[in-house]
Amino acid sequence: MVGVAKTAITGTGALAAALFALALPARESTGALLPLLIAGDLVAIALYRRHASWPVIRRLFPWVAVGIVVGAVFVAHVDDTGMRRAIGGLLIVLVAVQVVVRRAGLGDLRRGAWSGSAAAVAGLLAGFATMVANASGAVMTVYLLLSGMAMMEFIGTGAVFYLMVNIFKLPFSIALGLLGGGAVALDLALLPVMLAGAGLGVLLLRRLEQKRFEQVAIGLVVASAIPLLI
Repeated sequence: MVGVAKTAITGTGALAAALFALALPARESTGALLPLLIAGDLVAIALYRRHASWPVIRRLFPWVAVGIVVGAVFVAHVDDTGMRRAIGGLLIVLVAVQVVVRRAGLGDLRRGAWSGSAAAVAGLLAGFATMVANASGAVMTVYLLLSGMAMMEFIGTGAVFYLMVNIFKLPFSIALGLLGGGAVALDLALLPVMLAGAGLGVLLLRRLEQKRFEQVAIGLVVASAIPLLI
């Protein structure tokens, strides 16, 4: 799912976050997933960096940094049960936002998407979501759709943006004790599978109707998030 998220459909990244939180202690799962995300970001950068929109990245990143700091404070003060529920609830909310935006046809809007207030709200939410649940994809999808980007610009901007964000998060995850040697060993073991997923994502991007695949991905995210809330 991480590989597919990085080279094709960003929504599958939320499914990866939910599965990690089910398989591992919820707090540790966010740190354990991070190196695998960075490896996926490097693959995406190699494929799509020339399509990135740097003005969008420069507008968003300062606000994302603030959101990450707020998220780190939250993670530092919540136990494992609270973390599981926070991840599950956040995934459900982000999926709901994405569904509403798509059904309302807001992806066709152009005016106001580049405004400072939109960037601030999107950046803060994305920063908080990525620190707490590695799940900023839904927020960024909404913002980038509202910006009127073409598909390849959308993917290229996301590739650069997520690499910057995940590297910025790394010291916070280490300081909070979320990333240990066992997590790194797990990520190394999963690396070949992630690369296979990245290759699958490239094929999907060329051959599969993106709207249909996103609907399936959203359904899987909801199904994975519900057990986290129990």
